[in-house]
Amino acid sequence: MKKTVWVCMAALIALSGFVGCSRKQAAGGASKTRIGYICNNFNDTFQGYIMNETRAFFADKPDYELIFQDAQEDVIKQQDLANTLLAQGVKALIVVPVNTNATEPITNAAKEANIPLIYVNRNPFSNQSLPPHVYYVGSQEVIAGQMQMEAMGELLGGSGGVAILVGKLDNEGALLRTEGNKDTIKRKFPGVTVLAEETGNWQRDQGLSLTENWLTAYGTNLKGILANNDEMALGAVEALKAAGRTDVPVIGVDAIPDAKAAVADGSLAATVLQDAAGQGRGAAEIAYKALRNETPESIIWVPFVLITKDNLDQYP
Repeated sequence: MKKTVWVCMAALIALSGFVGCSRKQAAGGASKTRIGYICNNFNDTFQGYIMNETRAFFADKPDYELIFQDAQEDVIKQQDLANTLLAQGVKALIVVPVNTNATEPITNAAKEANIPLIYVNRNPFSNQSLPPHVYYVGSQEVIAGQMQMEAMGELLGGSGGVAILVGKLDNEGALLRTEGNKDTIKRKFPGVTVLAEETGNWQRDQGLSLTENWLTAYGTNLKGILANNDEMALGAVEALKAAGRTDVPVIGVDAIPDAKAAVADGSLAATVLQDAAGQGRGAAEIAYKALRNETPESIIWVPFVLITKDNLDQYP
């Protein structure tokens, strides 16, 4: 219990320093070029890695200042934060959308302010063309789902029942990763059956409880679990361990440190690396280039990589 408390306190201290630093700079450095960054949720582990890389990019650029804000998974709050930052005079805006279907007000506000807008990690435009001065940095989410299912299909020998832990249903990544799972089953593994598909909202505890339910409902017919992210996958791993089931491979997405440790000890069959560093750095580079009147690429695709025990040492 003490360890948990200290970890939580450390995280809060780090986060307060992270945000506080930006505010201090804002108060004392009016001549700096200010860039707003609105995260969907500071409590999202993976998003923390993206933010850290964006901050690292600007660490040696004293003429620039980042202002980080937390939308706390609230669409209206995210829109309000965007308007507030624009009113405060930020010269560029980086946004991780809470809901990829609700970004039009932010896009319009940035257009009116005539500043570059960079969406990162979650693509509001899908297959549509991006408006002028709007950019996207992320990964092609459907490929992550395809990679997962190709690995799972091989582990199962092409047949068996699987369940899918889905992220938030208003999130493009969750929908496309699940689509990638299903399309790969249809194309390559017709002997695999999807027994269940339920949302765990990206959360580890929900991945655990859903897996407990599936173990009760499907018993030994459950042969594998695909999770849209590592947090839910690790929850599934906990439930399987508690039930004494060592015969059900689980594959996640993100390659967070806990997941890589689980791949190393064999409790997680694989994870798909979503390159947080590449996404955070890519968003920062676009903002930097746009503000220097250079011409950045409108879209930067950061590739996914399947990580198993065989190649884990290449991705420390």
